[in-house]
Amino acid sequence: MRLFLAVFLISFFSANSQTLYSVDYKSQADINVFVVDYKSQADLLVYKVDYKSQVKGNEGLWFFVDYKSQADFKLFFVEYRSQADLKIYFVDYKSQAGWTSNEKKHLLY
Repeated sequence: MRLFLAVFLISFFSANSQTLYSVDYKSQADINVFVVDYKSQADLLVYKVDYKSQVKGNEGLWFFVDYKSQADFKLFFVEYRSQADLKIYFVDYKSQAGWTSNEKKHLLY
């Protein structure tokens, strides 16, 4: 029973994690992302954290890992907005991170 509970908790918390890896090809990606010029154009305001332990749920706190196998999601940064599944804007402060709309929140679960 303890083993089952431990496995459940680990999988639950890692499923809500935001560790990401930027891939070189669109075909390798889970999500296609476009970085917009203004906050008002974004679906998600993203803050890049320095440590994996700072990632909490699906709140726009992203940690980029060094290896594809370590990532919860693989991203491809597209050249045009129309190619994107998700539009993001990188913010300067952790407190600014978050979803501007819940419409695309499901992409990172």
